[in-house]
Amino acid sequence: MSYANNVGISDDERTLAARLRLAVVRLNRRLRAQRGAAQAATLTQLSALSTLHRHGPMSPGELAVKERVQPPSMTRVISALEEVGFVTRTPHPTDGRQIVIAVTEQGSGYVEAEVSARERWLDERLAELTDAERTLLCRAAEIIDRMAGS
Repeated sequence: MSYANNVGISDDERTLAARLRLAVVRLNRRLRAQRGAAQAATLTQLSALSTLHRHGPMSPGELAVKERVQPPSMTRVISALEEVGFVTRTPHPTDGRQIVIAVTEQGSGYVEAEVSARERWLDERLAELTDAERTLLCRAAEIIDRMAGS
């Protein structure tokens, strides 16, 4: 039984799932629009690059699993990132059949610039809110993060 079909739930609560989904989609769209000036990577490439930046070097297979994509798709993403100088491929230290993908200094700089542009925009929006609204959003962020992790 879905949340919205439970008996005894108000109309406002019935629409919570729809309202939350729409709000998250809109916020995500606005954040994506805040990209840095030099858009050298697609959003898919930026996601893979960010994963490498956050978790460190890994094999293409490990990266594909973390990004929840098929290995052939990740191979194309890695090739594109390598072509613009954002990642390097090196032989695996213990398995000669494998390679390790790592972020270059240029790739790290790109990720940091992209994150800064988005966070700057979000900081400006948060500054427009009251202290009570920011406190409420802090709690909501914890809840949403918990929901996303399950």
